Amino acid sequence: MYNPTCAYACHDSLSSYQLSCSIPGGDSGHHHMGDTGRPMFTTSPDCYATDDNFLRSISYCISTHCPDVSISKLEHYWETSLIGRSPDQPTPKEPYTIALLHADPPPNTTADPMKPLNSTTLVSEQVYLGVYNALLYFEQMETRQSTFGLVILITGAFIPVACSLLRFVPFPKVISSWCNAHFIDPPLFGRRHRNPVLNLAIMPTRGQSLLIAYFITVNAVLSCAGYKLVMPNAWYGGKHDQLLVYIANRQAVLSLANFPLLILYAGRNNILLSTTDWSYSTFLLLHRWIAIICTLEACIHAAVYLHIYLAEGEYFTESKEAFWICGIVAVLAFSILLPASMLPLRQRMYNVFLSSHFILVFTALMGAYFHIFHRFKRQWGYETWIYIAFAIWAFDRAMRFLRLARNGLRTAEITIIDESNIRVDIPGVTAQGHAYLYFPTLSWRVWENHPFSVMGALMVREARTTSRSSTTTTRENTRVPSSDIEKPPFHSSDSNLDGCVAPSSEGASFQPGLTFFITTRGKGLTAALHNKRRLPVLIESSYAPSSLDELRTIPHCIVIAGGVGITAVVPILRTRGNGRVRLFWGTRSPQLVDSVKRVLGPDILEQNIVGEITVGRRLDLRAILEREVLKDSETAVVVCGPAEMADEVREIVCELGRKGRTVRLVDEAFSW
Repeated sequence: MYNPTCAYACHDSLSSYQLSCSIPGGDSGHHHMGDTGRPMFTTSPDCYATDDNFLRSISYCISTHCPDVSISKLEHYWETSLIGRSPDQPTPKEPYTIALLHADPPPNTTADPMKPLNSTTLVSEQVYLGVYNALLYFEQMETRQSTFGLVILITGAFIPVACSLLRFVPFPKVISSWCNAHFIDPPLFGRRHRNPVLNLAIMPTRGQSLLIAYFITVNAVLSCAGYKLVMPNAWYGGKHDQLLVYIANRQAVLSLANFPLLILYAGRNNILLSTTDWSYSTFLLLHRWIAIICTLEACIHAAVYLHIYLAEGEYFTESKEAFWICGIVAVLAFSILLPASMLPLRQRMYNVFLSSHFILVFTALMGAYFHIFHRFKRQWGYETWIYIAFAIWAFDRAMRFLRLARNGLRTAEITIIDESNIRVDIPGVTAQGHAYLYFPTLSWRVWENHPFSVMGALMVREARTTSRSSTTTTRENTRVPSSDIEKPPFHSSDSNLDGCVAPSSEGASFQPGLTFFITTRGKGLTAALHNKRRLPVLIESSYAPSSLDELRTIPHCIVIAGGVGITAVVPILRTRGNGRVRLFWGTRSPQLVDSVKRVLGPDILEQNIVGEITVGRRLDLRAILEREVLKDSETAVVVCGPAEMADEVREIVCELGRKGRTVRLVDEAFSW
C-alpha cells in the first residue's frame, strides 16, 4: 500500500500545504480511510506535478528519510505514485534525482502549515513521525485483516473436505458409531432436527453445530485480535479514535471475505457437494448462519463509521457522497435479507422469497462494489472479494444454463394418478439423481423451477387411461421448504430394463425418457399441473446422488420410507447387490403403493426385502429398529419421510449407537 513508507510519509507531510497554484475552497481529495481532515483549498494533480517548491521539498525529505531505499525504487515511486494512483494522473515534470539536484543548497527552514509553501523547506519531524506511524501501522492492519479474511475463506472451503476425508480413516466401526451417536447425529438441543423449532428455525445437529461454532468463533476472534495502537498518529487524535477505525475496517474486510462462502454454499453446483459426502441441506444451513455473521459485521462497520463521522461533525457532508450512499444500500439490502429469509416466509411465499432473495443479494453485492469503487478507485484491492463472489455465482449460473441447454425444450405428458398425485413423462431425456423442472408456459414467472427425484431412465408406452398407468417415481412436492420436509432428490436408478416395469406390462414398448411422480397438494405451480395434459418443459439435469454411494459397503441396510419418500430410497433397493436390505414403508395412499409396485416389479420388492408396508397407519419405528439393527454387524439406517418420522428415527438410532450397536444413520432430506 505504502511502499516505500518513508517516501509516502514525506508526500503526505507536505501535500496538505497550500501551493502557489492551489485554488482557495474545495477539497484536496488527498485523504485516507479514517482521515476526515479537509484543507480549505483545492490542489489539482497538475499543480502538484508542476510546483517546484513542492517537488524539491519532497525530494529533499525523501533523500534524508529513505537512505536505505534504492534510487530505482524511489524513481519508480516518484513517477507512478507521487501525484496519485489514478491511471490518467500526470507525472512530475522532472525525475526525482533532478528535483533533488534543484533542492541544492539544502533548505534550513521548516514549513509553516499556516502559510503557503513558497520555497524549498524541511518537513517537521513531528509531523513526519505522525504521518509515518499512520501509514506504517495502517498498512500493517490492512495486511493483517486481509490475511484474516483469507483464513475465513480458505478454511470455510477446505474444512468440509477435510472432515469428509475422515470417512476414509479406518477407525473401528464401534468407535465411529459411538462418536456419531454422541457428537455428530443428535440435534444440538432437544429431539428435533428436521422438524422446525417453533416453526421458526431448524435445529442443527451436533456435527453441524461444530462447524457453525467454528465460523462464529473464528469471526469473533479475528474481529478482536491483532490491533496495534501507536501515537503520535497524524490521522487520529487519540488511541480510542484509532481503535474505532481499525475495528470498523476489520469488520468490513471480514464481511467481504464471507461473501464468497455465502455464494458457494448456496449454489446447486457447489464443488464441495461433489468432493464431500455432505448434503445440500447442510450447506444451505451453513449458508444461513454465515449470512447472519456477514450481515452483523457489515452493520458494525456502518455503525462505527456513523459514530466517527457524527463525532467529527462530518456526517452531513459525507452522507451525500456516492460511496456513503452505496454502502448504505448494501447494508440495507443485507439487513432486509435476514428477516425476509425466515422459515415461515419461505414456507408461505417460497417463489417470492427466491425472486426477492436474488434481487437483494445482487443489490447488496453491487452496492458493496460501488461503495469500494467510489471510496478507493480500485487502489487497495478490497473489490477482489466481490470479484470472487461474482465468479462463483457466475459459475453456478453458467452450469445451470449448460444443464438446461443439454436437454433443450421438451414436452411433458401428464397423467392423473389420484386426487393428490400426477405422473409426468418426458420422452427423449436421460438423467439420474434429481432434476430441476421448468414449466415456462404454466406461469408468468418463467424462471420458477423445482427439484424432483429421478426413479428411472426408461419410460414405458402404454395406455394412459387409469391411475395405474404410471411407470416410475413418486415424489413429494419440493416447492415449499417447510421445515425440511421435502423429500430428497438425491437418488437415481440404473437405466436397465429390470425393475423398470412390472411383468404385467408385457408387450409394452420402451423408450428413453424420464418419469416423475409429483404431489399436487396445496397451491402453486405444481398444483396447477393437475389440470394440464401436455406442456413444454425444460430439464436442468443431472444432479447425481452422493449420500448413498458408500452404503454399498455396509452389509445390512434398513430402509424406512414415509409416503412419497419411497422414491428417494429406490436406488438402494436396485443396487445393493449381495447386501441385505429390509424395506419398511408407511403411506396413506393405496394407489401410491400399487403404482410403486408396478414400477419396481417383483424382482425388486422380493419377499426377503419387504419388511412391512402399511397403509393408513404409522410404522412402529422403535420395534423395527431394535429388532433389525444387528448387534454383531454394521447396519445402515436410511430414512426418508415426514419430518416427525425422520426425527424419531434419528433419536432411536442415536440411542442404539450409544448402547454399543454399530449403526450408521442416513437422513435423506432436501430443503430450501
